[in-house]
Amino acid sequence: MKFIYNIAVYLYTFAIFLASPLNTKAKLWIKGRREWRKKLASATAEFHRIVWVHCASLGEFEQGRPLIEKIKEELPDFKIILTFFSPSGYEIRKNYPLADYICYLPADTKRNAVYFIRTIRCEKAIFIKYEFWNNYISELNRNAIPVYLVSGIFRPDQHFFRWYGSFFLNILKKFTHIFVQDSRSASLLSQAGVENITVAGDTRFDRVAKIASSASAVPAIEQFLNGEKAFLAGSSWNSDEDIIAEYINANPGRMKWIFAPHEPSRPNIERLEKILKPSCIRLSQFSEKHKDARILLIDTVGILSSAYRYAHISAVGGGFGKGIHNILEPACWGVPVLFGPNHLKFKEAIDLINLKGAFCFRNYKEFQTILDRLLTDSIFYKSISEILLKYVEENRGSTEKIFKKIFQEFEQDSKNQV
Repeated sequence: MKFIYNIAVYLYTFAIFLASPLNTKAKLWIKGRREWRKKLASATAEFHRIVWVHCASLGEFEQGRPLIEKIKEELPDFKIILTFFSPSGYEIRKNYPLADYICYLPADTKRNAVYFIRTIRCEKAIFIKYEFWNNYISELNRNAIPVYLVSGIFRPDQHFFRWYGSFFLNILKKFTHIFVQDSRSASLLSQAGVENITVAGDTRFDRVAKIASSASAVPAIEQFLNGEKAFLAGSSWNSDEDIIAEYINANPGRMKWIFAPHEPSRPNIERLEKILKPSCIRLSQFSEKHKDARILLIDTVGILSSAYRYAHISAVGGGFGKGIHNILEPACWGVPVLFGPNHLKFKEAIDLINLKGAFCFRNYKEFQTILDRLLTDSIFYKSISEILLKYVEENRGSTEKIFKKIFQEFEQDSKNQV
């Protein structure tokens, strides 16, 4: 199986290379890894105490971010090397100031893993949520470098727990410790023979709580709203947007409307302008003279988490595609949140639906029914808002628990064994 895995890594890399002339993300994936050995060696030559944090993409970065901030705050002598697998993470966070070096993770070949681990000389490695690269994790083991999985979440249908999953299950067994989000994940791992597990929760709760307490104002949005309530579609995709646009076109005056598309590219913004009948203005073009517009299109990145503070109701995209984006960002403000049907892999979505604090819509009729009730039933709206605020507050504290375990308890145990 190891041979098949390594062949698959080479074939995947070759496929991305072939796609790169026609696919923007593939092109960035290839370009970002050029001369990576030279760049890595040069950038980290003077580093001494190093923690390596790896995230697949932007969502995983947001889960790892609270821990990075905690490390920098409590242990400023450590250097942070931050790696990404996906361009959608690296390209947005390549200038993140709390990481001392940021780069793409080279493909998971044995040769790459040996060079990377030998060059960075890290004391600890932290993988966020979903990344299980066999050669990197094996090389960390061979060098006796502790490696941790943070905010992991597991389901019975994953390949680790299938009849053919022994190779992948052995990767999990190589982690020094695994921090999972819930007891179901811990039970699955334990039954499969994986030891050293802690139910620590989801670090994103700490992140969104911090956002809510320190978010910057967005004056353009304040001017655009001009005292009116707002609906915010965050990280929206075409399928979400088509349903929302139908409601807006039928009810333009009920609120002001804000879109922050998952892909704020020019073609996508132009598409929104075509399907929306009321007057639209792009954030990049907004001035006070545009405050009478009914719809604001956010055509930049980096302000969505702060923008949710202005929403009266929100919808988070992705639920008609690969899966929903971060619903905790509006939840931390007590803003009712709607999303599409592909949410079953997201614990927070299941939790909030069970608590009757969030809503799934599969079509226009369901969206219309939910929105109409939230706009007309003030008692119902208030109860939803209170459920959301309580849920976020009760689930805080994961970052502190993980930090203490990795950097205090484990280090103390090592000293006691000497």
